[in-house]
Amino acid sequence: MSLLLGFGLMTCIASSESSSVFVLKGQDVRLDVQENVQLKELEVFKWTFRSANIVRCSDTLSVRVSPEYNNRVEFYKGNFSLLLKNIQEGDSGPYTAVVNGDKENTIIAYQLILQERVEPPLLTVDSVSLINGICNVTVTCRGQNTSVTSSCNNSTCSQVGGESRWAETSTVPLLSVYVAGGSIICNHSNQVSWATESKKTVELCPMKSVSPPAGSMSVCMLKIILVSVGLVIMISAVITVHIRDRFHYG
Repeated sequence: MSLLLGFGLMTCIASSESSSVFVLKGQDVRLDVQENVQLKELEVFKWTFRSANIVRCSDTLSVRVSPEYNNRVEFYKGNFSLLLKNIQEGDSGPYTAVVNGDKENTIIAYQLILQERVEPPLLTVDSVSLINGICNVTVTCRGQNTSVTSSCNNSTCSQVGGESRWAETSTVPLLSVYVAGGSIICNHSNQVSWATESKKTVELCPMKSVSPPAGSMSVCMLKIILVSVGLVIMISAVITVHIRDRFHYG
């Protein structure tokens, strides 16, 4: 499946010199010219990689692909874009579109950056606490020699340790922890792929009745004691009246 510039998992970041293009290893990528190129007589349009030619197109739209790129690229004469197939490690680097005539004019330049698919992360639970009916879970998300620790409730997570920040042009994978759909989710991603692991909050935080503190008395127990005392008083009163009546009439 081809990755069209600016869409899908690939990210294009503009800079003063070139645009950075992140590509997943093994996928295709199309480099667009992004402007209307009209070749004048004797002018030649070229795509180059480093200092080597990939493809040449004359003003008569006659196209010549360098032998080492046969079956590895496709050139579109209609808009001068270039499709690179099955990107591998050796394909990383600068790609430039130029027009040669009286002078060489650079049309656009790209810096191709290859990235591997990220590994699935590992999400572990460090602690669980239930305070005033709110469950708080501290978790650690790990992936590729980095980790981030977060404290989560049933709606949000806040980072309490580790490092997860990155710039948009960074090749370092990002770790993030968030709550969605009743789960705590650990997300491991780079510019071209992502993987997640999650844990259900209801399984981490079962709502159990809270035991009364030691030394305290429950309302139910207090009622039982009061009823028992009342019964004892009533029975004692009946017995006392009965004994008094016997002595009075005896």
